Amino acid sequence: MGLERTFVGLDVHARSVVGCALDTVTGEVSQRRLGTSAEEIRRWLAGLHGPVAVTYEAGPTGFGLARDLRLHRISCVVAAPSKITRAAGDRVKTDGRDALLLARLLKLDEIVEVTVPSVAAEAARDLVRAREDCRADLMRERHRLSKLLLRNGIVFSGGQAWSGAHDAWLRRQSFDQPARQVAFESAYEAVVLTTGRRGRLDAAIEAMAADSEFTSVVTRLGCLRGVSTLTAFGLAVEIGDWHRFTGSSIGAFVGLTPTESSSGQSRSLGSITKTGNTHARRLLVEAAWHHRRRYVVGATMTRRWERADAEARSRGHQGNQRLHARWRTFDARSKRPSVANVAIARELAGWCWSLAVMT
Repeated sequence: MGLERTFVGLDVHARSVVGCALDTVTGEVSQRRLGTSAEEIRRWLAGLHGPVAVTYEAGPTGFGLARDLRLHRISCVVAAPSKITRAAGDRVKTDGRDALLLARLLKLDEIVEVTVPSVAAEAARDLVRAREDCRADLMRERHRLSKLLLRNGIVFSGGQAWSGAHDAWLRRQSFDQPARQVAFESAYEAVVLTTGRRGRLDAAIEAMAADSEFTSVVTRLGCLRGVSTLTAFGLAVEIGDWHRFTGSSIGAFVGLTPTESSSGQSRSLGSITKTGNTHARRLLVEAAWHHRRRYVVGATMTRRWERADAEARSRGHQGNQRLHARWRTFDARSKRPSVANVAIARELAGWCWSLAVMT
């Protein structure tokens, strides 16, 4: 931190805020239970010996408080909850103790800061996550419907499931038992409604990707195989400021680096950490599978390249060649595909970074 005299930790909840102030000159520790109004919190902070620095943990209450404090020129840091250091023997947890711990860590400059997105970026993130939730809902609804039919010995064998032919086949199904017919109609209706909701969200994302602050990044990311508009926009929104990372560190941010347990001369690597942004990690893992097929510049890729500049097209072409070559190497070594794909996804994150930071 800078030359702050008082360090404040806030334990923020939906209906109350507990603040703990640590005065580094007098050593005095003061605690106050406050309401959730930013104005009330500012009044309490104004009564402390300044300059004042404030921190609270990122959580479901969002970033509104941090934006308000910064707007009024109060230094505020939003802490990453997973990086808060707690003593192993500390078995007493209260709001006051949590606030005091945050204040002490802030004084020691031991807070790992979370980037506070702009209001527009946070709104775009809400849209992307609504689509992610809808995708999960649709998967569950489809499973319920298909398993209802399977329990009754009805299996579709006319081609690809959830296609037009499959939908026509579903509409022809009927049951003698009224209760079962109602259950089937309810499950089918849920699939139809969720599919329509997904379509509306897709259209909103496509429109925003074409005309927003993320458009240039989305266009450049689209030069890579498997990175469609929806995937590129999701990555752009979830990662935000790509300049925070390097090509090698972004893999750790999305949890694609292996865990490690090493001591002395022994070094043991385990499964990936799965820390950080879950949505961005899923998008990268799904996109990585596309690089296993033989690399051919088809009509879809050509259309994406036409929207990007020459440098991005060249970089994307290099990345596509490199990632496919890596897949061939893994296949030649008979590497388990799921393990190989995670390694490809980790490298794909680096290629996405290199395209996103282009100016």
